[in-house]
Amino acid sequence: MPYATTPDGVKLSYQVRGHGEPLVLLQGQANDHRWWDSVRDDFAAYRTITLDWRGTGGSDKPDEPYTTRGFAADVLAVLDDAGVSQAHVYGTSMGGRVAQWLAADHPGRVGALVLGCSSPGGAHGVERSNDVRRSLAQPDRAAAGRALLELMYTPAWLAGHPGPYFTIGDPGMPAHARRRHLAASAGHDAWDALPRITAPTLVVHGTDDVFNPAANAPLLAERIPGASLQLIEGARHAYFEEFRHVASPTVLDFLAAY
Repeated sequence: MPYATTPDGVKLSYQVRGHGEPLVLLQGQANDHRWWDSVRDDFAAYRTITLDWRGTGGSDKPDEPYTTRGFAADVLAVLDDAGVSQAHVYGTSMGGRVAQWLAADHPGRVGALVLGCSSPGGAHGVERSNDVRRSLAQPDRAAAGRALLELMYTPAWLAGHPGPYFTIGDPGMPAHARRRHLAASAGHDAWDALPRITAPTLVVHGTDDVFNPAANAPLLAERIPGASLQLIEGARHAYFEEFRHVASPTVLDFLAAY
């Protein structure tokens, strides 16, 4: 498995599969590349590139501040190590926040851009409700874990898919890295940078997502010049997995135009 080294000396584990045009897949907060395992084959026409964020998987886990803009710099280090000058980018959840910085700060490195279940953050982003926060913070950790699963997937889907689930956090993360990831995602604010994005952009979101409220999707689409918006009816946060029969073809059709 290859590793890239960032300018600040952090080793990042990354994974490359297939051939064709490069497509970077960026996962959510506190998750490693396995987030994409269930749908990665949908993008087999591309050379898919994933990485383990610093703090996750096989990457180093320094106990120092992380930011979404810093994670974007980490993605660049991976692209450089892989010899990729430009790639399409598909970021979901916190990965979509990172992708916003990548496209705004480094326009020449991004072909087409897909932002899934993401948010502009900051004062303009729509935060999850206090009820959702309380459900995740309850002292009964089993109940909190169940609440997280039900924010990601519909009950009907969960009933037929007992797991394992690779979208609810990397179980091997140290506590300090979890805290650093949470702070990075919470501190995201790309509102002023979004109008600088020149990449063709598709915004995708599930209509029933309350983990990262669906109201963020039109905010992104209206703020990014020329962006398109696709809402997936009935989908929650992990729309790309449960509703892959809709989501993957939607993304593939968009990418095929560029």
